[in-house]
Amino acid sequence: MFTRTTKVLSAAGAGLLLTAAGVGAAQYDKAVTLSVDGSQSQEHVFGSTVGDLLDDQGIALAKGDLVSPGADAPLRDGDVVSVEYARPVTITVDGKTRQVKTTETTVDGVLAALGLRSDDARLSVSRSQSIGRAGLALTVTTPRDITVTADGKTKKHTVAAATVSEALDRLGVTVGKQDQVSPKANAALKDGMKVAVKRVTTKTSTSTQSVAYRTVQKRSGALYTGATKVEKRGVNGVRTVKARQTLVDGKLASTKQVSASVTKAPVNRVVLVGTKQRPAATTSSKPSTSSRSTSPSRSTASRGSTSKSGTNAGRSGMWDRVAACESGGNWSINTGNGYYGGLQFASGTWLAYGGGQFASRADLASRAQQITVANRAYADNGLSQWGCKG
Repeated sequence: MFTRTTKVLSAAGAGLLLTAAGVGAAQYDKAVTLSVDGSQSQEHVFGSTVGDLLDDQGIALAKGDLVSPGADAPLRDGDVVSVEYARPVTITVDGKTRQVKTTETTVDGVLAALGLRSDDARLSVSRSQSIGRAGLALTVTTPRDITVTADGKTKKHTVAAATVSEALDRLGVTVGKQDQVSPKANAALKDGMKVAVKRVTTKTSTSTQSVAYRTVQKRSGALYTGATKVEKRGVNGVRTVKARQTLVDGKLASTKQVSASVTKAPVNRVVLVGTKQRPAATTSSKPSTSSRSTSPSRSTASRGSTSKSGTNAGRSGMWDRVAACESGGNWSINTGNGYYGGLQFASGTWLAYGGGQFASRADLASRAQQITVANRAYADNGLSQWGCKG
């Protein structure tokens, strides 16, 4: 094989010996066009094959490199020799990665060679970027048809994205920190996928609740045994409750209590319970006719007249006013608080003043019967047993 160095040494050693010899030597000097990865140059070489030209230019071929004509092909004057180096390319298409060797010198050329020239595909590098002999890594995301439901609207889209989150971002669908995305935002995007974005908002609500008062009893020597008196009326308190409401697409999804505090304390109901012993009953002799008085006795006057039915309707106007205050005028009321009827008798008081002759409890007796028992208690204690004075 002849090289450019051989040519120079031969010329120096022989030094124009013969014209015929000079003509013979000239026949080995060939003018050729050399193209390396598309870059052309004009070369003169002494050699008989394409391989001689490559050696002369210091071009070493590796696996995958292409030379045309082949290295063993004869080299003639005026030939065009093309050399294309193979480049390693790592290409990831829709999440799947493979490595190839190619003599293409641009990204667009690689895509064309691999049949991936979709104009809607999204690339990690420019299509026109050149590929050096060191190669490059390339990511290709092909478009997918998906359906997106958000803000009350459902639309179909074609988008080149690797994940659900990336697709929503490319479509201009904003997702808040609390919003719910289905499938999950980091899920791989698939053709035909249905994506739903639910808007999640929270707000704080405030409400009040009633705090029931308690009834406490206090012993009192001023009242007879079995008698009771309301010293202080009970008042319910107020509890303020704060709750966090979660709304999904404007509809209430859940409510969680955040805090609760008593903002108005209840006032306990205080009932005096009599401990004073009643005087023993005495039996008086029947008064003589001469000693009888035509006017009512003091006791009768204080208790009022008694009807044939055994009822005493005296002071009915006053008792109606007391009932209006104590029970709202409901003579048959039984709220379960231990006090009964329009005048809110305790069971002990009712029975102590003879209410048992009418009914077991005051709410089971008539208005007239309740007034009768009230007049009996009034004769002993006045209105001291009632918080409402009528």
